[in-house]
Amino acid sequence: MTDDSVIIEKRGAALWITINRPDKRNAINAGVVDGIGRGYRLAHDDAEVRALVLTGAGDKAFCAGADLQATGAAFAADFSKPNVDYADLLRLSQNATKPSIARVNGVCMAGGMGLLCMTDLAVAADTALFGLPEVKVGVFPMQVMSLLQDIAPRRLINEWALTGEPFDAQAALAAGLLNYAVPAAELDAKVDWLLARLADKSPTAIRRGKYAMRAIGAMSFDQAIAYTESQIALLAMTEDAKEGLKAFAEKRKPAWPGR
Repeated sequence: MTDDSVIIEKRGAALWITINRPDKRNAINAGVVDGIGRGYRLAHDDAEVRALVLTGAGDKAFCAGADLQATGAAFAADFSKPNVDYADLLRLSQNATKPSIARVNGVCMAGGMGLLCMTDLAVAADTALFGLPEVKVGVFPMQVMSLLQDIAPRRLINEWALTGEPFDAQAALAAGLLNYAVPAAELDAKVDWLLARLADKSPTAIRRGKYAMRAIGAMSFDQAIAYTESQIALLAMTEDAKEGLKAFAEKRKPAWPGR
């Protein structure tokens, strides 16, 4: 399935969402936001899809942020609406219960950093460049901060957001933005390696686990431990848990029913 801005395709057990504006460094416009959101919804409606991959077309950019070519349009808002479409996309990603991987093939800046942060796992080419350059055009990475603050150290976030200066993949890896930084020629192999290690696990355990991790993020320890002790009891009653325990006892690979 394709449109002008985003390509959505199933590859085995994964749904790939590719921002398809390489001539614009895969900059975000309304079509990109709509297309990524559509991909997330399609993935969650398809039982065969076990994970999502978010990437950019070409080898130059993952996503360079908002499309600034039309002056002012990137930050225009309908003030009658309480929600902004980009913010709604970040909300959608955080409520998602299927795992997602960012395949960072090049430049990842500004709003592209938000797309990186909204995924569960991230693999980047070691030549990728990152940054929050919004202050250079008189704005600030407001919505990106909502997710970034839970991933990277505060001092680094301060430096990135206040100076607007770029940083490389090794700095992104050290800061916790990435799981892996690999040579560009090995990027797809590493993504496939991660996908394989998601697809052979219990889909029910992953979905319920992601749901629980999201829920306890805003809880105190006492609230979280009370919530999770009930969740593990519920999970133990699923068909996947029964199959997993049976397969372990029989020394074979599980055949997950996904229930």
